[in-house]
This record gives sequence, structure tokens and C-alpha cells, in this order.
Amino acid sequence: MSNSSVPVVTPTSYLTLHYRLASVDGNNIVSTFEEKPATLQLGTGQLAPFLEDCLLGMQEGAHTVFELPPEKAFGPRNPDLIQRLSRATLDENSGGGDEYAVGDLIEFNAPSGGQFAGVLRAIDADSALFDFNHPLAGQTLKFEVRIIGIL
Repeated sequence: MSNSSVPVVTPTSYLTLHYRLASVDGNNIVSTFEEKPATLQLGTGQLAPFLEDCLLGMQEGAHTVFELPPEKAFGPRNPDLIQRLSRATLDENSGGGDEYAVGDLIEFNAPSGGQFAGVLRAIDADSALFDFNHPLAGQTLKFEVRIIGIL
């Protein structure tokens, strides 16, 4: 007897796949469909956990598109993450003397030793307004996947 069962994605699967993350209007954020497929292992942080969750249970050879509302993707926008900082705090973090432009992504040192980033939304002589939400927060996304192989 032969075993003709098709492999399925598990939480620790090693996969070869094509994937595309796009805005709901179809603009690509990232895509491997036009190049070599990705090879990755689930559970190692190579994909966001909510994207890995979409893959669980998919069969080898499957091709599907998931529509992810903000609550199932990068979350809703949080108005508490839009904060005004003093220019002194900004200059202290960046070493001072830097030129800033609205739209710049600025990294800050966290008290724990890590880093976090915010997008500069406005700046004047005394302060700067930053948005610390994930850039894709509040957006519905499309996640297209074609599973090529499962090891």
C-alpha cells in the first residue's frame, strides 16, 4: 500500500512558498511571486505570528488569499502612540545636529536596552510629533500564499 496523504503545514514546518502581502487595493508591500520563492521555518520569527497562523493546516500545493482586517493583522491604530517629544529628547537620542524631515523613521533607545521607531509627523523649534504605531496598523491587508513544498 502506498501512502498518498498530502503534507500539511504545522507550527514547526519547514516550507518553500510564494507569498504576497498587499494593501486591500492590491499594492504590494512584499512579494516573492516575481522572484525566487521563500524558504523558511515556522515558529522561528521569520514571519509575523498572524501570518503563520494563516498557513496552519494548508496542504502542499494550495494557493489562497486571506483578507486580514486590522484586528487580525498589525492591529488598529492607537491614538495613544502619537506623542509629542521635546527637541532636547530627540537630539539626545539621535546625537544632535541631524536634519529631520516629516516622514522620517527615527529610532529611539528603549530603557530596556532595545530600540523602537517612530515616524516623524511634525516638527518645530521646540518639539516633534511622532507616530509610534506600526506603519500598517489600522489597515486591512491581503495575504496571498502558494505552498510549494513542506518538509
